[in-house]
Amino acid sequence: MISMAKKDIDWSSLGFGYQKTDKRFVANFKDGAWDEGALIDDDMITMSECACVLQYAQTCFEGLKAYTTEKGNIVIFRPDLNAARMKDSCERLEMPVFPEDKFVDAVVKTVEANADFVPPYGSGATLYIRPYMFGINPVIGVKPAEEYQFRVFTTPVGPYFKGGAKPIVIKVSDFDRAAPHGTGHIKAGLNYAMSLYPIVKAHEEGFSENMYLDAATRTKVEETGGANFLFVTKDGTVVTPKSDSILPSITRRSLMYVAEHVLGMKVEHREVYFDELSDFAECGLCGTAAVISPVGKINDHGKEICFAAGMEEMGPVTKKLYDTLTGIQMGRLEAPEGWIKVIK
Repeated sequence: MISMAKKDIDWSSLGFGYQKTDKRFVANFKDGAWDEGALIDDDMITMSECACVLQYAQTCFEGLKAYTTEKGNIVIFRPDLNAARMKDSCERLEMPVFPEDKFVDAVVKTVEANADFVPPYGSGATLYIRPYMFGINPVIGVKPAEEYQFRVFTTPVGPYFKGGAKPIVIKVSDFDRAAPHGTGHIKAGLNYAMSLYPIVKAHEEGFSENMYLDAATRTKVEETGGANFLFVTKDGTVVTPKSDSILPSITRRSLMYVAEHVLGMKVEHREVYFDELSDFAECGLCGTAAVISPVGKINDHGKEICFAAGMEEMGPVTKKLYDTLTGIQMGRLEAPEGWIKVIK
């Protein structure tokens, strides 16, 4: 239990945007080793005009949240999985791994230092945490950097859905998010750069998101620009797409565990073919920001695939999953062992 003076912020009016907080963690990799790192006040980064990250996009990141629970504790959700996923990203991008235990420790220190920015319980707002790493020394030939910076900053964000989670309409994209042997399975900045043009186009056409199909055959469902898919069959089975080029969402893995082990549902993690979408009763997008965004319709070049759950509210199975996982995160429900890291 903690009592503290919260910052004078109108928590209810926060959107999903950046707001500077007091401290951030910075560690540097030089001469083959990481330094100890430190919390600093300065939010600005100075680097060479020829820094590797600016020339060849050698960067990766993570995203997680800190919450105030019903009892008043500040907690973070499964940071060890973020540490492990960043390790995989670093290895794929020829970057030095920031040790997983030090990653978790850096996240904890940064949240502790910005505890006054963690929104109060019941506000619907949370503290978003962004660990990231990039090549910082000058590189002009195409090769990995030799020096790197690992940083963690935080920013308070509002509820992803203001006024409730209304189902969205998404479109089938003609673009590819990731190649079969590419970088779709890691959280590389370049993956998100590739998705910017398609998402702007989708928004201009009145859609909330893109559904990307597999690049090789364009017959299987992959993910959106920033979230994994979750489907529910008419008999209540929870299904998530399996592919080597999908980012292994921590929210999706947690929802599947909750479905099977907490709620006793049948689950399947398998290839999902586009032509079977009309057989599903519910569809959602899962990720850190929204937990689950319900999808009411998918537009396939003018032809609509409508889900039985409709456009008015989250489907019943999706809602149960959402309520259970957010209940665990907020301390209203008992968490599986090791899922919740208590900060204060």
